[in-house]
Amino acid sequence: MSTLSDLLDENTSLPGEAADHLQAVVAEWQLLADLSFADFLLWVPVSPALKEQGGDFVCVAHARPTTAPTAHPEDVVGTRFTVAEHPQLARAVREVRICREEDPHWYRDLPMRREAIPVRFGGEVIAVLSRETNLAAPRVPSPLEVAYLGSAGDLCQMIVDGTFPSPDSQSDVHTSPRVGDGLIRLDSGGNVVFASPNGLSAYHRMGHESDLVGTRLAPLTRSLIRDPFDATEVAHRILDALDGKPGSRTEADSRRGAVVLFRALPLRPHGQPAGALVLVRDVTEVKRRDRALLSKDATIREIHHRVKNNLQTVAALLRLQSRRTSSPEARQALTESVRRVASIAMVHEALSVSVDERVDLDQLLDNVLPMVGEVATAESRVAISRTGSFGVVVAEIATPLVMVLAELVQNAVEHAFPDGRPGKVEISVSRSARWLDILIRDNGRGLPSGFSLERADGLGLQIVRTLVESELRGSLSLRRLRDGEKRGTEAALRVPLSRRL
Repeated sequence: MSTLSDLLDENTSLPGEAADHLQAVVAEWQLLADLSFADFLLWVPVSPALKEQGGDFVCVAHARPTTAPTAHPEDVVGTRFTVAEHPQLARAVREVRICREEDPHWYRDLPMRREAIPVRFGGEVIAVLSRETNLAAPRVPSPLEVAYLGSAGDLCQMIVDGTFPSPDSQSDVHTSPRVGDGLIRLDSGGNVVFASPNGLSAYHRMGHESDLVGTRLAPLTRSLIRDPFDATEVAHRILDALDGKPGSRTEADSRRGAVVLFRALPLRPHGQPAGALVLVRDVTEVKRRDRALLSKDATIREIHHRVKNNLQTVAALLRLQSRRTSSPEARQALTESVRRVASIAMVHEALSVSVDERVDLDQLLDNVLPMVGEVATAESRVAISRTGSFGVVVAEIATPLVMVLAELVQNAVEHAFPDGRPGKVEISVSRSARWLDILIRDNGRGLPSGFSLERADGLGLQIVRTLVESELRGSLSLRRLRDGEKRGTEAALRVPLSRRL
């Protein structure tokens, strides 16, 4: 499916600022569709080079209402109409005004009424909106429908005027309240002339017990909000909209504990003040769940921090015990245990500062791998390097993967370079959408003849095999590099990034 930008590039030669304005119209037009109880289609005149293909206008975007049945169940994006097939489009461009059909027409067994709304930018018409209403479902005019359609008419006229949408109010359109959340219409003096049931309910949750119609909304809202700064901010947004200034979304806590989102939009058809629209949404329960999640996340991070501290204590005790042990074998085993415990502690340390239980594996391994050389013999002169990026992984992958990589590198350092022989261990990684593919190569003496990973009885390889199979659900292979290649050993590890694999 082509995006709006792609369709504009393919069919028009609009400059960048004009295309950005159409993007802004599309960002706002769900509001128009819901207020109008109608579908909105965005039509652009095709560039002269494409007119030979038989289309004068092409549909590049489509919005359906959430308040009424759609007039177009099928996808109409990409449809081409000639001027003869849809004369209102050309008429709207030519006369720069909203053109309405006098009589409904039938479209695929549905009665429909169409209106063409020219989109003006920089003094020129750059596109046309088609407002298409499904007339199959009869509606009895009600105060809500009258208020919605009147507000939609004012906003559509502002599109013709080139004053809506404003570029200053586009940053939070997708997170702002919608028509169905709650709508309040103000007259030019700031008095409420209509409040939808959901809008009235939001103010009831804030502490206003009576009807809203006839009240001055800005001072009323100020009196209901707990924080003086937030109260002043919301009241100013409403007053600014009455003065014709574009509004943006704001959030406030009421004195009764309700949390409400506000957005105020000026209504100035033909440049004349006609009041404002205030969209409201009660988000009290959403915020309560958000706070609960934040509290849970903080608790989980604190647990990771305490686990890290406890593991560091265990590592310190093992280190102390190794210093008091006279047996070289026991001292080596304790030292390796210290390294393993410290590796796990580093993972928990990274998780203790993560907000989403995810770990930057590159940064973590840069801290873990230097410990491997310290655990090896004092004479070891092995350089460890890494190419490629592991990226960010989830916590359930991070701990076993760090353990596996540390064990494999440790084995290479200890067994590939006897008697302090210098050498290199190279870690290379490639990441796709589904897999991590990791190669660990050394230029040491290679695997002994007859070596089998399945029959290896070393503790390190047993740990690796168990973690790869049971925790990572991946695959591991070891091979001796053949003649013609670098001498040494190569470990190939493949790990799925999703538990569903």
